Amino acid sequence: MGKIKTSTENRVTESEFRRVANRVSFITIAENAVLTIFKLLAGIIAHSNAMISDAIHSASDVFSTIVVIIGVRLAAKDSDKEHPYGHERLECVAAIVLAMVLFLTGLEIGAQAVKDIVSGNYGELEVPGMLALIAAVVSIITKEIMYWYTRYYAQRIDSSALMADAWHHRSDALSSIGALIGIGGAMLGFPVMDSIASLVIFVFIAKAAYDIFRDAMEKMVDHSCDEVTEKKIYNLVLGHREVLGIDLLQTRIFGNKIYVDVEIQVNGQYTLMEAHNIAEEVHKNIEQDFPKVKHVMVHVNPAKCV
Repeated sequence: MGKIKTSTENRVTESEFRRVANRVSFITIAENAVLTIFKLLAGIIAHSNAMISDAIHSASDVFSTIVVIIGVRLAAKDSDKEHPYGHERLECVAAIVLAMVLFLTGLEIGAQAVKDIVSGNYGELEVPGMLALIAAVVSIITKEIMYWYTRYYAQRIDSSALMADAWHHRSDALSSIGALIGIGGAMLGFPVMDSIASLVIFVFIAKAAYDIFRDAMEKMVDHSCDEVTEKKIYNLVLGHREVLGIDLLQTRIFGNKIYVDVEIQVNGQYTLMEAHNIAEEVHKNIEQDFPKVKHVMVHVNPAKCV
């Protein structure tokens, strides 16, 4: 006994979800486009392979953010006949694509760095100029600001794809630190440091790709909520004055939403309408107290003893 529905509060949240995600993503695209051009020109003019690698990393951000936008829009689509439970997992798919793009981009950078290091022709490597050093500092500051900005809104709307993009910003900041060290070392008379910096950038990119992929895969596979959340739901349901017991409580996470199935005990002498009203109240209470809950199924059993 119960109903499948999405509360008005959840619909408003989904509207805000799309609005916030789109705004943050478009700001990210603009920032990455400008930063990519700046770092690429700085790398070419100042003869720094590390900075060129960092520019390629930022260029991949533009593509990855577009993937995030597509994923967020698809995930926020309303349920339909073919997809009665919604499209939340499509956001996880977007995060997986993003992880793959990140890793392949880093692999190309790492391969070139290893080639330069193994060649042993360090004397032929050009020493970077001051512009490359300045570009690295600008990149570190800009990317760290974008990390905190994106992370704030990712937590606010609970978006895994947007959080993946935030960590992408952080990986950029860390890779730029590597570039800064490498460029500085090369300018001090160790040209190979520029190539070593490119290799360090690959490590950061690979780590970020792995974390994003693992998080997305965990959300693709159904699993229950954490024990704290389940306990809160249990106490809320049992706190209803007419609920005499709980025979079953199951939760599962679908994308970034929670689905709840609960079997409650009520007085077996109640009429069907009275039992139905109790189930409705339990259903409403769960949705009101847990905004992430999208679906609630309440089944009523007669109490074993009254």
